[in-house]
Amino acid sequence: MTAESPSWLKLERRVRFSDTDAAGVVHFQHILGWFHQAWEESLQRYGLTAGEIFPGSREPKPTIALPVVHCEAVFQAPLKTGDLISILLEPKRIDPGCFEVLSHFKLGDQQVAQGCLRHLAIDATSRSRCQLPDALERWLEASSVGQINPL
Repeated sequence: MTAESPSWLKLERRVRFSDTDAAGVVHFQHILGWFHQAWEESLQRYGLTAGEIFPGSREPKPTIALPVVHCEAVFQAPLKTGDLISILLEPKRIDPGCFEVLSHFKLGDQQVAQGCLRHLAIDATSRSRCQLPDALERWLEASSVGQINPL
């Protein structure tokens, strides 16, 4: 991603006291959750509603589920209460039914964490693989405008 990334792919988050452990630093499981929350916020900023993507909202239940099938994180520096981190998301389509979102967390100019969440599209009833939902396809396509992606 470049400095020209769309605004819905650039987010910020302030570390709260409740995010830290007894050592005074953010506990690793919070950062894994923040990867997913940043993706959710990005979808919302792009204009998609929670009900278009996630079950459990007050809107009609989506027919396609998007379970996380792979996640990874690299923690490069501690985060403490009050830190304001910038988050840059880098979505990538893997195939017609799979995508991943790379997350880069920075504190000022220092990268403090990075991670990846890979999702697979499955039919919510049969649990068989299927194509990504149209709304998510639009978000992926818009997120890659101006990028050169391998065939």
